[in-house]
Amino acid sequence: MTTQLSCARDGVITPQMAAVAVAENVTAEHIRESIASGVTVIPANNGHANLQPRGIGRGLRTKVNANIGTSPDCADVQIELDKLAAALQAGADAVMDLSTGGDLTAIRRAILNRCPVPLGTVPIYEAGVRARAEHGSIIELTPEGLFDVIRGHAAEGVDFITVHCGVTSGVIQRLKSQGRVTDIVSRGGALMAGWMVYHNRENPLYEQFDRLLEIALEHDVTISLGDGLRPGCLADATDRAQIEELLVLGELVDRARQAGVQVMVEGPGHVPLNRIQANMELQKSVCRGAPFYVLGPLVTDIAPGYDHITSAIGGALAAMYGADFLCYVTPAEHLSLPEPEDVRQGVIASRIAAHAADIARGLPGAADWDLKMARARKNLDWESQANLSIDPELSRRRHAARQTSGAACTMCGEFCAMEMAEKYLGIQTARCE
Repeated sequence: MTTQLSCARDGVITPQMAAVAVAENVTAEHIRESIASGVTVIPANNGHANLQPRGIGRGLRTKVNANIGTSPDCADVQIELDKLAAALQAGADAVMDLSTGGDLTAIRRAILNRCPVPLGTVPIYEAGVRARAEHGSIIELTPEGLFDVIRGHAAEGVDFITVHCGVTSGVIQRLKSQGRVTDIVSRGGALMAGWMVYHNRENPLYEQFDRLLEIALEHDVTISLGDGLRPGCLADATDRAQIEELLVLGELVDRARQAGVQVMVEGPGHVPLNRIQANMELQKSVCRGAPFYVLGPLVTDIAPGYDHITSAIGGALAAMYGADFLCYVTPAEHLSLPEPEDVRQGVIASRIAAHAADIARGLPGAADWDLKMARARKNLDWESQANLSIDPELSRRRHAARQTSGAACTMCGEFCAMEMAEKYLGIQTARCE
């Protein structure tokens, strides 16, 4: 079976690798070598038409994912397509469909047909919804039903799937013995753990991991090893349950690579600032450099309505210390299903965090964008400032709302520092090259 990983190991540069190399301003050989070693992935299902591939991993620009999806209380596919459009317009590098309400297959296919960036899903959600419809309870899902859903998502063209393979009997026992403030906050993790306890069985995704890899290999689906025991509050960060699951995921990374399947690892969650570096370095060590995909992390628990900000603070630090892929958090986190404007704000906040980290990492070219903005500000060139802004529409709207008759903005007006420095100190305006 030909996959991105098998081609990379055979010395073949695929069109996707070449496209990523151009986008990242690196050589195609560099991308090939990174994929072959497992420190970079290109989620690119063979069946996803019109995909604009993204590279996620070491030495590449930090990527941002946007979660969308229905709930049982709000299952309008048009709203989800509006969210998709908002995410793409704001610059999301990937999108995940987390739908749990309505016709899940139709919703996913509609999103996939309009999604030019990698699309991810969490198959256990649909498996649980099917079990409830067929057996009256989510907990009555069967391993066969779960693998049927995984196979269906892969066949449809989904590029990466989150699977909670690390929620094992041993990990659950560790959680129960130590206790937690917020227990399990991952929906997939809670469903898997509940199923295991109810049926007194091991996690089928762990027990039949080779079966999962066979499906992924057939369609070149990237496995995203979900963090079912991620901390849901600062008090639970970096506890024994989280670390024990991470150790299991590290072993599964090895098995996925041996099978020729691209793999990345998901991480926390809620983490205080002073523990972010340790979490990033621990994952990179345990998982042998596998790309790290983090939710935030959120650095405080007290800001509902502003969690896109708490997430961006943590995301900047996480990416600086090694995270490769930031899952956005919207202002609606912990409160409600996000609306399109929440999606837009969440993507922008995470992109700011990602870019700040890329500068701190010394990523070639990252600071050039900021230098151009600095020169435009020195020139009082408002149109260039808008064009260079991460959110040009907002920049133009804010500036136009209260504009002076001169070149300066209304904050300083005739007291503009830039104008005074040039007029009285003889400092010439630096021109953009």
